[in-house]
Amino acid sequence: MNIAREADLLIATLMATPWGQVSASIYETGRLVTLAPWLTGHDERIDYLVRTQRPDGSWGAPDGYSLVPTLSATEALLTAGAAEPAARGLAALREWLSQETPLPDMPAVDLIVPSLIALINAHDVGEPLPLPPGLDYSRMERLRHVVASGAELPEKLLHSFEVAGIAAGGGGSVRPTMIGTIGASPAATAAWLGTGALLDADSARSHLEAVATRYGGPVPVGLPITVFERGWVLTWLARAGVPVTVPPEMVADLRAAIGPAGTPAGPGLPADADTTAVALHALALHGMARDPESLLAFDTGTHFCTWPGEDGFSVSVNAHVLDAFGAYAATRPDRADAYAGVRERVANLLAERQRPDGSWDDRWHASPYYATLSCVLALGEYAGPRFAPAVSRAREWVLARQRPDGSWGRWEGTPEETAYAMQALLLPEAVRGDEIEEQAKQAAARGYQYLLRTGEISDYPPLWHDKDLYTPIAVVRAAILASRYLFASMILTA
Repeated sequence: MNIAREADLLIATLMATPWGQVSASIYETGRLVTLAPWLTGHDERIDYLVRTQRPDGSWGAPDGYSLVPTLSATEALLTAGAAEPAARGLAALREWLSQETPLPDMPAVDLIVPSLIALINAHDVGEPLPLPPGLDYSRMERLRHVVASGAELPEKLLHSFEVAGIAAGGGGSVRPTMIGTIGASPAATAAWLGTGALLDADSARSHLEAVATRYGGPVPVGLPITVFERGWVLTWLARAGVPVTVPPEMVADLRAAIGPAGTPAGPGLPADADTTAVALHALALHGMARDPESLLAFDTGTHFCTWPGEDGFSVSVNAHVLDAFGAYAATRPDRADAYAGVRERVANLLAERQRPDGSWDDRWHASPYYATLSCVLALGEYAGPRFAPAVSRAREWVLARQRPDGSWGRWEGTPEETAYAMQALLLPEAVRGDEIEEQAKQAAARGYQYLLRTGEISDYPPLWHDKDLYTPIAVVRAAILASRYLFASMILTA
C-alpha cells in the first residue's frame, strides 16, 4: 500500500477515536477485577489475566518490568478466586523478590508496589511477601492519610489514586473531569467510586463502562491521551516528510490545547513538558509556530522537568524541549535568536548525558533506541555542528547493534525499535542534505525488509513507561510509516 495513503488512514483513525489508541494493561485490568467486579466485562478481564500469564507464572517484560503487572494480576486472581493461576503468580513473585532485581524507573512505583504487596498479604497466602529493597510503606501511608483528611491532592497523584482510594475511605476533594475520569486512569476512577462518592458518580461510572466496552473487558493504563497521540503522530510524519493531509481542526485543536502552563497528554492528567514540547514542535512543522514560552514553567535552571516536583530526570523530555525551541527559531526568521541560551544549555545537557557507548536511555521508555533517536534528532537538527560527534557516536552504536534478521530491539527485534534505529541512521543527514554513508544505507535496507516482513503485525510489544508498560498504537504506527517513507525516498533519489 502507498505509504502516504497509509498515513492518511492513520490520521483518520485519530479523528475517529479521539481518546486515543492504547494497548490493554495487565496492571490496570487487574485493579478493575478487584475494585469494580460490577463493571461490564468482569469475566472477560479475568480471562484476559489468565490468558496472558507467562509459563513461569509471571506477567510483563523482563528486567524488573514484570513485578508490578504480576503483583496486580496475582492479587486480582486471588480476589476472584482463581486459585491455580493465582498460586503460580505467587510462586513467581516469591522467586522474583528473592533475587533483589532492581526496579525500573516507573511512575509511582514506590506507591504501587507496597500497596499491592499489602493487598496480597491480606489474603491467605502463607508467608507474607517482603518488600523489595529500598521500598517501605511510609509514603503510601502518608498518601492515604492525606486522602482520608479530604485535603487536595497534587494533580499528578490522581493518576494513581487507586493506591489510596478505597483504603483511605476519603477522596472528598477529588472530582472527575467533564468526561468522568479520575487521573485518566480506569483504576483510579474505580477506586474513587469505591469511596462512596455521590457527586458526579454517574459520569464516572459511564466513563468506565465506555472504556471497558470499547476494549471488550480489559482496560488501558491511561485514557484519554488525545494531545499526546496527535502531537507525536504529526511530528513523526512531518519530520520524515511523509505527504499527509492533516485536518485543519486537528492542528487548531492542538494549538488551543496549549495554555500558559503547557498542556497535558489528555483530560485528567497534569500539564507536562513532554507533551507540551512535542505539541509545539508539531505546530511549528505544520506552519503554525507558537512561542514556546509555556515550557519555561518546567525549567528548573539545570534541566526541564516533566512536571514540577518530578523525582528524576528524562533525557527524551529535554530532547523534545530542544526540538520545540529549535523549530520555533528555525521557522520564525524574525525570532532566529529566540531562546538561544536555553537551546545551548539543553544541547550541552544532552551531550553530557550520552552514555560511553554512544547511546542514551530514558525514564519514559524501556528501549534505548527511543531515547537515542530523540537526542540524535534534536542535536542533529537544532544544536549545530559542534554536536556532530555525539550524533556520529550514536549512529555507530545503532549500526553495531542490528540483529541478523535486520531488526533492532532491547529484548528482541521489534518493528517499533527498528523504526527508531532506521530514523537515527537516515534522518539527521536527510535534514542537513549530507550524503548518507553506504554502511548506514545497507543497514537501513535490512531494517526496511524486516518492516515489510512484519507489516501485518499490529500487536506491538509494550515499551512505553506508565504504571506498567504500554503501547500508544497510533504513535508507534506513525514511527514505522516514517521510517519506511525515509528509506523509500532515499532509494528513489539515489
